[in-house]
Amino acid sequence: MKEQSVYVYGFGNPGRQDDGLGPMVIDKLENENIEGITTDSNYQLNIEDADNIAGSDFVIFVDASIDADEPFSFRKIEPSAEITFTTHSMSPESVIALCGDIHGRIPDSYVLAIRGYEWDMCEGLSEKAIYNFNEAYRFLQGKIKDMRSIKKIA
Repeated sequence: MKEQSVYVYGFGNPGRQDDGLGPMVIDKLENENIEGITTDSNYQLNIEDADNIAGSDFVIFVDASIDADEPFSFRKIEPSAEITFTTHSMSPESVIALCGDIHGRIPDSYVLAIRGYEWDMCEGLSEKAIYNFNEAYRFLQGKIKDMRSIKKIA
């Protein structure tokens, strides 16, 4: 029996206040050296990310959201019916759809959307976003532990 692999991908722009929530989650996870997870972050999702997530059992995409429930929402996602993207970004649903097309498998995939409020061109989170970050991070720690503890036959 082996533990499940979890890939956590935060995306957003730390130079746009609360839009940096996703990368901030990844920074904190990396500083805590949580065993058995893979982390990555970028300003946006790209086609290469479909290849990066292919070997994982679970994928959690973390992003700031202007319309998520407070303090955050967590939902399972499915591949988009149509892979749509521009040369600049993709949706999490498109990334997993492309992963399925290329690799013939799709990890169980989720989006953790953390409610943000301020999007100006400056670094640092708004006070309300800091609270939401802390709540979402506590939730994420438990979710990762739960996902990793599911046993599978190697």
